[in-house]
Amino acid sequence: MLDLTYPPIIVAAKTGFRLLGQRIVLNGTENVPRSGGVMLAFNHIGYVDFVYGGLAANPSKRLVRFMAKREIFDHRIGGPVMRSFHHIEVDRGEGVKSFSTAVDFLKQGEAVGIFPEATISRSFELKEFKTGATRIAAAAGVPLLPVVLWGTQRMMTKDHPRDFSRGKTIAITVGEPLHPTGEDSVAETAQLREAMSRLLDQTIAAYPSDEQPPGSWWLPARLGGSAPTPDEASRLDAEEKRRRAEKRRAAKG
Repeated sequence: MLDLTYPPIIVAAKTGFRLLGQRIVLNGTENVPRSGGVMLAFNHIGYVDFVYGGLAANPSKRLVRFMAKREIFDHRIGGPVMRSFHHIEVDRGEGVKSFSTAVDFLKQGEAVGIFPEATISRSFELKEFKTGATRIAAAAGVPLLPVVLWGTQRMMTKDHPRDFSRGKTIAITVGEPLHPTGEDSVAETAQLREAMSRLLDQTIAAYPSDEQPPGSWWLPARLGGSAPTPDEASRLDAEEKRRRAEKRRAAKG
């Protein structure tokens, strides 16, 4: 694929990371193959996960084509940028097209990124996974890599003000490849989630303790943080969904 905008944007982003004094910690990036189709599954904790997620494949000199919701592509600025990066539009009401596009990209030897949780986790724990990641990887016959991000939520996430102050650590951990067959997508999705759960705990444990003291809002409740528990997060998600539905009804008059 012809990439005119993606490479220079990566250079600009890395410059921005340096200006922000960020420490990018990469582990397991040797698991990303240097060629051939590969799918990367990421946890979703903040609005800038797309920006940092691609770094997982950067040491292998790969560009990740992320699957992202249609609303981003509908934006007058974001849409053209996303298309120029060859990201994949996902219409949640009609997933067949995005599924086929992702499989085609993978068969062409591309790296495709997906967020199996579909939405940001307010608890910063893993939510329930959709089966798309394993089904797409199986259909394309490519390896599926679990990837965990940590620290991105500190900059921009739900229910908290933006914070682009200097000196944050961003940790990205890539796990060993899984090889879904498609025979049991539910079981294979559970295997993916279990692998990512282990990676998440490892990544949090290795994160600088002085940057996430007990009580930190970005730390899961079970680890001594003040983030919502998964049950509390589910309640907040339901309330958000209800408000959006009411807003849509009001807009229709």
